[in-house]
Amino acid sequence: MSERTFKLTIAALGGQGGGVLTDWLIAIAESNGYIVQATSVPGVAQRTGATIYYLELFARSEAARRGHEPVMALMPVAGDVDCVVAAELAEAGRAIQRGLVSAARTTLIASTHRSYAIAEKSALGRGAVDSQALLELVRAHGKRSILFDMEATAQRHNSLISAVLLGAISGAGVLPFAVEAFEEAIRAGGLAVETNLRAFADARAQAERGGAPPPAAEGPRLPQTVPQQARSAQLQPLLERVRAFPAALQPLVLTGVRRTLDYQDPAYAELYLARLERIAALEEHAPADTAGALTEATARSLALWMTFEDTIRVADLKTRASRFERVRTETGTPPGQLYGITEFMRPRVAEIAGTLPARLGSWVERSPRARRWLEPLTRGRQIRTSTVSGFLLLHAVAGLRRWRRGSRRYQIENARIEEWLSRLAQLARAHYALAVELARAQRLVKGYGETHERGWRSFCALTAELPRLASRADGALLLSRLQQAALADEDGKALARELAGLAAPPAAPEVQQAASA
Repeated sequence: MSERTFKLTIAALGGQGGGVLTDWLIAIAESNGYIVQATSVPGVAQRTGATIYYLELFARSEAARRGHEPVMALMPVAGDVDCVVAAELAEAGRAIQRGLVSAARTTLIASTHRSYAIAEKSALGRGAVDSQALLELVRAHGKRSILFDMEATAQRHNSLISAVLLGAISGAGVLPFAVEAFEEAIRAGGLAVETNLRAFADARAQAERGGAPPPAAEGPRLPQTVPQQARSAQLQPLLERVRAFPAALQPLVLTGVRRTLDYQDPAYAELYLARLERIAALEEHAPADTAGALTEATARSLALWMTFEDTIRVADLKTRASRFERVRTETGTPPGQLYGITEFMRPRVAEIAGTLPARLGSWVERSPRARRWLEPLTRGRQIRTSTVSGFLLLHAVAGLRRWRRGSRRYQIENARIEEWLSRLAQLARAHYALAVELARAQRLVKGYGETHERGWRSFCALTAELPRLASRADGALLLSRLQQAALADEDGKALARELAGLAAPPAAPEVQQAASA
């Protein structure tokens, strides 16, 4: 390395300490007699902003021997990088996409954890990139790959991931510097020295071993077995009803029961099971090769729809102890350290009316005067749930759960669910495959506020086509295609194109013949 310029690229997200890592590397290189040039290009498109840090290092002794200092680049060039360090798996993929990782030259050091991009989180459907496929892509590129979960390593030592990245660089042996030089840079920084040194040592040891084996592919997060006994005698009848379903469906049904219990109460879980049992009774109309498909699709969709997100649910989730613990873990806040959480709340009149008793909420929706009265509440406010007053405010809203069944929003969603179940029952008798796709179409109806409204409009557009689809042999396939179009974009343009094509009359025979000619 001493005879040529060594080129290193770091891809880190905002808050991961990429700048701190760069400063450490500069200090290490300069203390070991190297000329260093470092540049950074901040980004704002992903999560809290992905920044590319680029360093070039050249031995000062070699520069003196040649009689001049090297000319260094300001940005990495495809195929001309010795080491790429990515603080997150998708960033490693982006480095490969940019051509920075060369099979003949580049050592790729990357964390295998994911920090989902805004586009992945806000996608109408399942927008997350397949982590297993991404991991296989990363492993297939580069001269050498060192991969392990650096986020987990940092959390294990209450450290930032920058110290872990430094340990991985040291353990990879890509730089000709002693381990003591790395440790001294951490000490000289003066920030969380002991925790950073422990994280550094752990990461260095993992990198020396070549990283970790690839994690197993993620499967559905369902219970593996259904227990014989419930947690309480009150819940035992629910468990017995779950066990009455086919064995293959029991874990999914149990998950739905647990979700509705958490959302409301045992009576609500009973309602979930009663509705699902109505659908299961229709399996006698199923073709032999698809038996159970309708019950399976309905079990998943019904649980999601019955636990719709209203203001009560949002307030409940934001005041749970598990959320405070997750924020503390994600921010790397050590135990005993004070931290604050600010919630940005901007309820619309529709959300406020939905929380009110059904009759009052319906009047608010129809009354311009009432909407004007509520307008000041829709301008948004910041609530600090880490303060007593802020926490109690949202806790009080979450406490309205006991009266949820009398709310306007519950009245609306309950009526929609019953209509959907009735349509499923009607279709299942003669068009079983189409009924299965209608059960799956519930995935369009999710989220909160405007997101929920967009999904509901798309769902209504699809259900309006059911009579036409039921008259066609390929109706189920077309409904599946319409769902994919509805999930393609928020503006509904793809769905509009598909619907227009579906509505277009078939060409006359002479027109088709002319087109062929």
